[in-house]
Amino acid sequence: MSFTRMDEGKIEDWMVIAQAVTERQSTMPSIIKSLLLKLEEQLDGFAVDQLRHGLQTATRALREGASEEMIVAALCHDIGKVISVENHPAISAEILKPFVSHDTYQIIRTHQDFQGRHYYALLGKDPDARRQYANESWFEAARVFTDEWDQVSFDPGYDTLPLSHFEPMIDRVFSSSQKEQSKTA
Repeated sequence: MSFTRMDEGKIEDWMVIAQAVTERQSTMPSIIKSLLLKLEEQLDGFAVDQLRHGLQTATRALREGASEEMIVAALCHDIGKVISVENHPAISAEILKPFVSHDTYQIIRTHQDFQGRHYYALLGKDPDARRQYANESWFEAARVFTDEWDQVSFDPGYDTLPLSHFEPMIDRVFSSSQKEQSKTA
């Protein structure tokens, strides 16, 4: 680059940067898979590690006929825990945002408040935190995601599909942004 400050950049510099970013973005499926594998190290007191939890959630979504986008979101819904457990829904949602619909993004962003119905009272929190989203178009889908797939996916005996089963889906979802997908649809 010919600059050391952004305000000194020329169009030629930004074209080189744009190309480099595009090349790096093309490796996004591999980056996502690496982050998912990091979840295997996180047991956090649960009966299964966080990767197996995500795999169980995605397996349930698949078996219930969810869209490929939702299956991958189910797999990746806790990927933010690699960085921070406390605000993992926001981190996970932001990672997914360029690749999924608005509704899927919102479901992942709010899933902890929906899941709170099953444990918030034990921690002195409002177990009905989900009610703040009651008028949203995605509310029922978030309820299904959380109540039927996510909160029940801590079972060491559940017949869980392996990561390899979901890898082609990860490749497809993370290979193009939602904006690109809507242009071709």
